[in-house]
Amino acid sequence: MTGTPVRDAGALLERRSAWLIFRVFLRLGLTSFGGPIAHLAYFREALVVRRKWLDEQTYAALVGLCQILPGPASSQVGFAIGLRQGGMAGALAAFAGFTLPSAMLMFGAAWGLAWLPAEVRAPLFHGLVLVAVPVVAHAVIGMAQRLCNRLLTAGIALGAAASLIAFDMPWLAPALILAGGLLGIGLLREAGAAGEIGPAPLSKSAGVACLVAFIVLLLGLPTMASLAPVPALQLAEGFYRTGALVFGGGHVILPLLETETVARGWIAPETFLAGYGAAQALPGPLTAFAAYLGAAAYTGLDPVVASLITLAAIFAPGFLLVAGVMPFWNDVAGRRWMAGLAAGSGAAVVGVLTAALWRPVISSAVLGPADAAIALAGLAALMLRTPIWIVVFAIVAAGAYSSAG
Repeated sequence: MTGTPVRDAGALLERRSAWLIFRVFLRLGLTSFGGPIAHLAYFREALVVRRKWLDEQTYAALVGLCQILPGPASSQVGFAIGLRQGGMAGALAAFAGFTLPSAMLMFGAAWGLAWLPAEVRAPLFHGLVLVAVPVVAHAVIGMAQRLCNRLLTAGIALGAAASLIAFDMPWLAPALILAGGLLGIGLLREAGAAGEIGPAPLSKSAGVACLVAFIVLLLGLPTMASLAPVPALQLAEGFYRTGALVFGGGHVILPLLETETVARGWIAPETFLAGYGAAQALPGPLTAFAAYLGAAAYTGLDPVVASLITLAAIFAPGFLLVAGVMPFWNDVAGRRWMAGLAAGSGAAVVGVLTAALWRPVISSAVLGPADAAIALAGLAALMLRTPIWIVVFAIVAAGAYSSAG
């Protein structure tokens, strides 16, 4: 049983059960390798192409929204899809399913990372990183065919990609998505209906409450931590502030987390970097690295308790912002200027994905002709609709063998 049909923009939207959403996102959490940009490709394949829970325009609108807001982008997109499909219970189910595998693995890595021999670890990590290349390339091709089918949208995508490749600045991606949307408002007002997110997943009063909670925690946690400088509050304050300030998640979050742990003397630099290296090779959100830091930090807290605090604190701000903004989306989605906004921002999202395909995906994963051949073979397999889990395991094995050789 999938849920109750609800009218959404002329089509039937089925409300999914929290259990179904949890199972779908648990599978994604177990198989989504390659970092936040690759996760968006996995989401698209599973939820847009195969399950058809939402269309390309709606998915692009959600991705653009989550890129503009601070927080871990791929986790926010999963949270937003869960919220859209099953209310707050669905949002929490999506978060739990997608994050649980990587959080548990990172918690375990805090104890057993050193056990794996270096001669095994390095080739395995390389194979897992290589998976992201065909996955992201497949997503770029599919989204470009649908969202960049006119000269101006193609130009927006190419301009965004070129800007990000030329200037590697963390804030540039959300700025370009916003700029693409503004350009679309001016020049693409007749682009068609804007992508909608369906019936409001929360009431407006609930949305306001989420936004107020975001601000209260952002301002209140530092005050509480200064008045009562205990490790639990210090962890919560530092990781909440990190989640509230970072755009896009992924590698951008590294220096902020290093400041909150290494600079405080809670964790040795080599221990920090070892955990970060392990996080690259694991499925699910890279932000689950927070579970490792909570368990490995010398705070005097129980490792399980510390991990739960760091996980909740780093994800909470982004989720509060998404839940706060989504109830107001339908108020503007049907207006004429929203058609241009959706078209322009969607094209910019394609450009952002294209730039990420080059850096860091290809630049860090493809180290020689053999890697390029493996990635191209994986892309061909995905274009031929080979099950993605088969492609993942084949590329990991081939990439590890190539690296070891």
